[in-house]
Amino acid sequence: MRQSLGETRSSVGTRHALICPDSHERTTLPGWPGSQIIILASPQIGAKFVEYFVEMAPGTKAGAPAAGIERFFFVLEGEAALSLDGENHAMTVEGYAFLPAGKAHTISSAAGAKLAVIERHYVRLEGTAGPKPLVNNARNLPVARLKGDDRLPLQKLLPEDLAFDCEVNIMGFEPGASLHYVETHFMEHGLVMLDGGGVYRLDNSWYSVSAGDFIWMGPFCPQWFGAIGRTNARYLIYKNWNRTPFES
Repeated sequence: MRQSLGETRSSVGTRHALICPDSHERTTLPGWPGSQIIILASPQIGAKFVEYFVEMAPGTKAGAPAAGIERFFFVLEGEAALSLDGENHAMTVEGYAFLPAGKAHTISSAAGAKLAVIERHYVRLEGTAGPKPLVNNARNLPVARLKGDDRLPLQKLLPEDLAFDCEVNIMGFEPGASLHYVETHFMEHGLVMLDGGGVYRLDNSWYSVSAGDFIWMGPFCPQWFGAIGRTNARYLIYKNWNRTPFES
């Protein structure tokens, strides 16, 4: 293994963090026996959610998280299987599932897989029933355009129903395209770069980013992205949603 001489693209601040593959530290979690876990965002960094990569070895499996925790997972590499309500769902690359808090399920992989997992305490909205499980593949979803811009394809992975307290989208950028303005808002983000690369502004810092990188953006962190290169850039992005700042 090449000695890094203390160099990394990763950077952690009070309201944002860039976590790059060159600084990944693998660990284990009781709920994922036999798998390697890379924690990307957690309360220790200031986030109100947990996001991590799971590297599932062949033949491994995991059960549901702790009580009160909802889970979203997205297949980055390989194949996984989801056992839910007596049915088995084959999960290929870009397959994903939303599992409400308290919903029993099992995730397994016969040949190995890499997943991005997001977990958070579910915030129920008074007078609204809880969300239902959802299993799909992003490749089956329609493509919209952010603010009508043909260069910015957008896929919404979860319904806009008030039962859901979070949103997960895939945002795309054609080469040279960018967000229309610097965004500043009370929601926080967890972002995984899926393809391509570009430049991300976080607070007053500018970072080059590429596939495999993760970004945490805390509340009111100014943020902007522009795609650079010959291929489209895409990222998977989470945010708290459908709840007031008092509830989020």
